[in-house]
Amino acid sequence: MADCDILVVGAGHNALVCAGYLAQAGYKVLVIERRHKAGGAVVTEEIVPGFKFDLGGSAHILINHTPIVRDLELEKYGLDYIDLDPLFFAPFPDGSHFTMWRDVDKTIESIAQMSPVDAENYRKFINKWKPMAEGMVGAFMHAPTPLNLGRYMIFGQGFNRNGLDQLNDIIRGYGQVLKQSFSDPRVPALIAWMAAQSGPPPTEPFSAPFALWHPMYHESGVRRPRGGSGQLTQALQKMIEAHGGQVLLNQPVTRLLSENGRVVGAETASGERFTASRAVVSGAHIHTTMKLLGDDLPSNKRTLIERSRIGNGFGMVIRAAVDELPNYTASPTPAGKPFADHHIGMQFMCPDMGYLERAYGDYLGGRPSSEPAIIAMTWSASDPTLAPEGKHVLFLWSQYFPYELANGESWDDIGEREADKVLGILRRYAPNMTKDKVIGWLVETPLYLERELGLYRGNVMHLEMSIDQMFLLRPALSMSTYRAPVKGLYLTGASTHPGGGIMGAAGRNAAATILHDLGKKRRD
Repeated sequence: MADCDILVVGAGHNALVCAGYLAQAGYKVLVIERRHKAGGAVVTEEIVPGFKFDLGGSAHILINHTPIVRDLELEKYGLDYIDLDPLFFAPFPDGSHFTMWRDVDKTIESIAQMSPVDAENYRKFINKWKPMAEGMVGAFMHAPTPLNLGRYMIFGQGFNRNGLDQLNDIIRGYGQVLKQSFSDPRVPALIAWMAAQSGPPPTEPFSAPFALWHPMYHESGVRRPRGGSGQLTQALQKMIEAHGGQVLLNQPVTRLLSENGRVVGAETASGERFTASRAVVSGAHIHTTMKLLGDDLPSNKRTLIERSRIGNGFGMVIRAAVDELPNYTASPTPAGKPFADHHIGMQFMCPDMGYLERAYGDYLGGRPSSEPAIIAMTWSASDPTLAPEGKHVLFLWSQYFPYELANGESWDDIGEREADKVLGILRRYAPNMTKDKVIGWLVETPLYLERELGLYRGNVMHLEMSIDQMFLLRPALSMSTYRAPVKGLYLTGASTHPGGGIMGAAGRNAAATILHDLGKKRRD
C-alpha cells in the first residue's frame, strides 16, 4: 500500500499551500522536507540568543492579494498578522525624505512637502497603471494559459485604445517609464528600488511591469506575522496536520521513484522510501527536481530546463541583533521615544536610479557593488516579540552582489567585509549605527542562500524574472501549467508561475491543477 494519496517534496511556503488545499479537499497528504524546520525560505529561527531572525522573505505583501489565509483558515492555527503603516520610507543625502502610506492621499501629502510637482505626478501614475496592475493580480492567481492571460491581462484591464497606447511603455525598461513619469529623481528612485527586488535592472526591456505593479501596494499594504515571517509556514504545517496530513523533517530526498514511466514516490538520503497512490508534487527548485528525476526525465525536457537561466545571484542580506534602531538624519527619532513611525515600514536607501544602475554595473563585472542600494527592515518596532526588551532586530537587504566573483575570491572570505560595507552605507543616513551597536549578526551571502536554503547561485527567485522566463515560459512552455514532463509529477514553487515572493499563488494554482486532473478520483 502507498504511504499517502499525494506526496509533496519540499516544505517551502508554496508547497505547503498546495498541500493545505489538497488536505482540505480530503486527500491524505505527506510532506517531506530536508531541513529541520518546515518553511523553506519563509522561516524564522533564533540565531542570536533572544533574537528571532527571518532567514528568507520578511515582508508579506503579495499574499494579501490572495484568499489563501482565509481559505485555509490559518488564523485558527496561530497566524496573527500585524498590519504595517507606513509602508515605505525614503531618506536622502540632502536631508529630504518622504513616506509612502497605504492611503494614497496621505502619501501624496508627504511627497508634496518635498516636490509638489511629483505629488501630482504620483497621483497620475497610480491612476494610470492601477487597472493594469489589477489585471496582473488576476493573471498571477491562475495558471498562465492564453485564455487566462487574455482574460486578466488584456480584457480584464480594458485593453482598448488607451490600453494600446500604453503598450509602448509596457515593453520598455521600468527606468525609462519612471523617468518620463516624474520630474524629480527621488520618487522614482524608491519605486525603481522596489521593482529591482525581482532582479531585472531599470534598463532591461519589458521590465516596466515590475514598477507598474506599484499601485497595488496601496491596495494590499504590508503585513508581518507576529513572531516572525516563519509563523506563516508554521501555521500551514499545523493546518495540514489538523486535516490528517503529515510533515516529516530532516528527510532530504535523493531521487524520485518511477514505475512504468510514472513518478510514484521519493527516496531519502537514509534509504527510506515514501510512495503516493495519486500524485507527487515537487516544491523544490526546478533544477533540483531535474536532478531528482535522473534518467526518467526525457532528454529534450532536460535540455529545456538546463537552458533556463538561474543567473548570478543579485543580493545579500544581513540579519543583525542591535542595541538601538537607525536614527535617520533626514527624520530623527522623536526625543524620548524608542522608535519613529518610519521604523514600522521598510526604509529605502537609494538616492536616484543612476545609483542603482551603477551598482548593477559592478555586478555585471562580477564585483560586489561598491555602493549598494539598501532596504532596512526594523520589524521589532511593530513586533516586540522578536527581540529582548529594549533591543531590536535590523535586517538589511542590499543589491547587487554576484554569486560568482570575477576575481576568484570566495564569499566565505569576503562576506564579513561586504557586510561591513553595507552597514557603512546605512551609517551615511543614520550615523548612530556604528559596529559597536551590533550585538551579533548573520551574513547571508549568495553562497549562504544556496547552501542553507537551496537557492541555486543565490537567486531568491529561483530563475531570473525576465520576460522570457515569465507567465507561459516559466519554467518552460510545456511545464507552465504545473504539470511536469513525467506522468504523476506536478510542480510548484518560485520556479513556476508567477515566480518568487511570499504570495503562495503557485501553490494554490498547482493544487487547482491537481484537483482538476484527479477529477472523480477526489475523495469525499
